[in-house]
Amino acid sequence: MENTSLISGLFFSHKVALKIISPEEIIIPMEKDKEGYWRTTIEGVTPSTIYYFRLNDEKDRPDPASQHQPQGVHGASQVVDHSAFVWSDGNWQGIPLSEMIMYELHVGTFTPNGTFHAIVPRLDELRDTGINALELMPVSQFSGERNWGYDGVYPYAVQNSYGGPEGLKYLVDECHRRGIAVILDVVYNHLGPEGNYLRDFGPYFTDKYKTPWGDAINYDSAYSREVRNFFIDNAIYWFRHYHVDALRIDAVHAILDKGAKHFLSELTERVEAFSQKTGKKYYLIAESDLNDSRVVISRESGGYGIDGVWCDDFHHSLHTLLTGENLGYYLDFGKIGHLMKSLKEGFVYSGEYSQFRKKKHGNSSKDIPAKQMVVFSQNHDQIGNRLLGERLNALVSFEALKLAAGAVILSPYIPLLFMGEEYGEDAPFLYFTSHSDPNLIEAVRQGRKREFSEFKWQGEPPDPQGTEAFLKSKINWNKRSGDNHKILLAFYKHLITVRKTTSALSSLDKKSLVVNGLEREKIVFVRRWNNSSHIFIIFNFNRSDVKIIPSIPEGRWGKALDSSENIWNGSGSLLASALIPGKEITVRGHSFVMYQMQNTSAA
Repeated sequence: MENTSLISGLFFSHKVALKIISPEEIIIPMEKDKEGYWRTTIEGVTPSTIYYFRLNDEKDRPDPASQHQPQGVHGASQVVDHSAFVWSDGNWQGIPLSEMIMYELHVGTFTPNGTFHAIVPRLDELRDTGINALELMPVSQFSGERNWGYDGVYPYAVQNSYGGPEGLKYLVDECHRRGIAVILDVVYNHLGPEGNYLRDFGPYFTDKYKTPWGDAINYDSAYSREVRNFFIDNAIYWFRHYHVDALRIDAVHAILDKGAKHFLSELTERVEAFSQKTGKKYYLIAESDLNDSRVVISRESGGYGIDGVWCDDFHHSLHTLLTGENLGYYLDFGKIGHLMKSLKEGFVYSGEYSQFRKKKHGNSSKDIPAKQMVVFSQNHDQIGNRLLGERLNALVSFEALKLAAGAVILSPYIPLLFMGEEYGEDAPFLYFTSHSDPNLIEAVRQGRKREFSEFKWQGEPPDPQGTEAFLKSKINWNKRSGDNHKILLAFYKHLITVRKTTSALSSLDKKSLVVNGLEREKIVFVRRWNNSSHIFIIFNFNRSDVKIIPSIPEGRWGKALDSSENIWNGSGSLLASALIPGKEITVRGHSFVMYQMQNTSAA
């Protein structure tokens, strides 16, 4: 490490000093420049240097841009030497977004130890299943040792209980060794409540807006230039120092900015410049509750230019058809037509009236390329924000699990799996925290109860502060080898292989796609093609067997995959090996079948 270090921050204090407490205690005055930054240059800084900022001779505060908090959110900050880690991924160029098979996981519950290092022994099995992109829920420093990560308060510091900076770098490097990209979930719409000392340093927050989770970040008021830089530099920081391949930006609808150039637009501009400079494409993926295509439309066309967006409407359409649930936001879904529209366009609500929201919602996603939309049947939100954290397999049959897998993986979009989904994990994923402030703990408990009220679920939610909620949420990896779990795992692996090796499926294109359906029978027909590769899929969301005469082009259609077959522990297929146009067939309840056109080209 260089023997000098420039430490600076935006402070509104009258007096600021750097207080080094290790290896020896010393207080060094800092000088304020004309832009409001306090600076000092010192000799002999090493990675063992631990320090605070002392404000107005009164308060010792950790560095708001701390890169390591070894003693937690209230403790001192520690210097990190990023040059010390020896990377082995020099030839790694990443994976195109359109080719990713994403796998979302929570570091603390993915393994018994709950660390970055503990994930590595499982990477080979994930790769062999077909996973090529690992998406980590947020790892920025949060209070305590148990948290989903969305309460982080030090955006640059890697959670100490997960293994800190070295642990994350080791995991990313090992992923790249195996051809697996890494996506990191980041939160730029708010900071958590405990250990959040940014107010002592400057106007990072604004009273102009409110978010459901805390004060809004100041992206458009006085001194917002410096605040925007703080978070934009954070995005570049993860790419440069931790070699992550993409960032998933949490709840961009809560990034509130009425300025002429939205924060997200400036963020994409800076990330694109960094990609061009390094010669490697880095991706940004947004989660948005607005169904607003501007998120991914190019900046030149008036959008923000984000590379990809999560599509909640796909999940809601699929979930309601499988479970019959119709409370909360599921009120707006439940018809075959909803899933059909999502398969064709992405957003179901593109300006239509939403009963749940009591207003018109969204705009059209017709022109958003399929390769920019991420779909799923399960994720941390949709499971963890249920009263009892039930996964889909606690709500539907084994046949319906296979049907859900087929709908996601054979869709024209980028599929995302939630940890354990591939083998039917039955441990819940609950909300959990380990705060130390009694008032905050009680506020979180009451807040969770209010969130569940619109779904009218009965009973008391598990205590998020208790260790039981956390321990119950740890997945049981060994179940991959038992009974239906093993069969489901093999089914997922086969589905992913089929997707990757069938041109009509691996080519993500809405234009080479036809979707039809039968509302009363609860049937969806999907036809996709790419050059000579042509497939036809029948999804049956009816619990009962259905007789239909599918309308398909003339040709030789051979059966390529049938979820009801005995090999997948189904009730036994009633379908012949060839599909004859104009002939009636019977499709098993809660199953799907895929046919492939043979010896001909698509028209």
